[in-house]
Amino acid sequence: MQNIMSIAQKCRPPSPPLRLISMTVICGALLFSVLNAHAGTATYSAPLTEEEKALHVLNRLAYGPRPGDVDAVRKLGVKRYIAEQLAPDSIPLPIPLAEQLASLPTYQLSQGQLFQQYGPPSFPPNGATPEEKNKARQRANQEITPQTHQARLLQATESPRQLQEVMTEFWFNHFNVYEPKEWVRYWNAEYEKDTLRPNALGNFRQLLGSVAHHPAMLYYLDNWRSSGNNAPESKGQFKGLNENYGRELLELHTLGVNGGYTQADVIALAKILSGWTIDNKAMKDDPSQPAFVFAPRRHDSSDKVFLGQVIKGRTGPAGVQEGEQALDILAKQPATARFISTKLVQYFVSDKPDPALVDKLAQRFLSTNGDIKAVLQTLFDSQQFWARENYQTQFKTPYQFVVSALRASATPVNNIKPIDNVLNQLGQPLYGWLTPEGYKYSEEAWLNSDALLRRINFVTSLSNGKSPIAYGNPPSADIANAVPLNPQQLIQTLTPTFDQRSLTIINDAPANLQAGMILGGPAFMKR
Repeated sequence: MQNIMSIAQKCRPPSPPLRLISMTVICGALLFSVLNAHAGTATYSAPLTEEEKALHVLNRLAYGPRPGDVDAVRKLGVKRYIAEQLAPDSIPLPIPLAEQLASLPTYQLSQGQLFQQYGPPSFPPNGATPEEKNKARQRANQEITPQTHQARLLQATESPRQLQEVMTEFWFNHFNVYEPKEWVRYWNAEYEKDTLRPNALGNFRQLLGSVAHHPAMLYYLDNWRSSGNNAPESKGQFKGLNENYGRELLELHTLGVNGGYTQADVIALAKILSGWTIDNKAMKDDPSQPAFVFAPRRHDSSDKVFLGQVIKGRTGPAGVQEGEQALDILAKQPATARFISTKLVQYFVSDKPDPALVDKLAQRFLSTNGDIKAVLQTLFDSQQFWARENYQTQFKTPYQFVVSALRASATPVNNIKPIDNVLNQLGQPLYGWLTPEGYKYSEEAWLNSDALLRRINFVTSLSNGKSPIAYGNPPSADIANAVPLNPQQLIQTLTPTFDQRSLTIINDAPANLQAGMILGGPAFMKR
């Protein structure tokens, strides 16, 4: 009775963003959620069936199944599917996807080209007024930002290299930068495309170094301004030591908040990385030049003690090697191995990580010098990954939910504005987390009644088959031939997501509500 009363409370007139959906659909889907609240959460310990294993890997290593995927993975075998996903370069991109990505002009530009065409060099030659700077900022937002989002969403929904896309998102959250922060918007897509995605299944030290050299990170966490306090060129906007990047490098990128470092280590690391900056003058003259440069006359060349090890100070261009030595030390720390392993278990297995599995992954991390692929293989071979108690139990983040709905419904991404809008409403805008820790993945972070209503609103808008996501704005002529989503096709795509009781509830509902109930019901909210 309390559940029914709760529904009655939720079924009040919706706020303006929710008026796109009828109250009948909202209440029907909410009632379905109550009646079916424990779907897919069986507590018995029977092993997963082959069909369940296929769905499991598609929900964890991918963003959920597209039509035909469960059967294809079952026939291929989950072990072979995992092996293929761990070797993404062996999986060819579909020609239409490659052509769509190639058609995004700003997505093809280098760091220097992006800075020169959209950054300060594009301002008037004698400086820029606030109005001119704002105009340039708007131009970047209108051209770079939508193409960045389009590229991410196209690959998340269409790429057969699904594990690479999942891990690209994982590492972006781990090494988060905030798109709206001034110069970050120029390099955000290039950061993801050329630094994170190629290294997502590679070596952690290489990934860590690539991030440390990237202008998006150097700008976001202010290291580009950092200079040794007594360095010859520590002046003007480059005067003084900045600890921001050093602190986050320890707390969020490697050791973790309980990783055993001290404030003295933060200061030492900031000194070690002083002079790691952005060469905007070189990019202005030659856009083929990389953005990163080491400025020796801004470097603190004194000796440092970092994590108990002496790092000898170096002068001149050799000073950059201090930073490389510090990154080497960090990548080999047991605390780093444990911190990364914990986050991987939380993402792929359970919000509450099994300490035994974390230990096993951490040992594999250390024994392989941070081989991400080897660590993931150990995870995917584990009993915990395949345990029924971890099957269909993780609550999808807004991004996972939206992308999985687009994949299940085979909705093409021809207009990203409605997707951006719903992700904003759900609290997970693309590249939009202000602080360095990135988005959380836990159920606790995302499960609330308002978010559920907004999710239901979104999938119901997909159900009529005329979503502006597929047909653009203004819609193409093809919209005249659009048909509503076929609920039986959705059930077939998502089988074995639903038990018999769920299927009975769906099939007994009015035909025009069934697709919304499938994608807005509790079983689809889980992965």
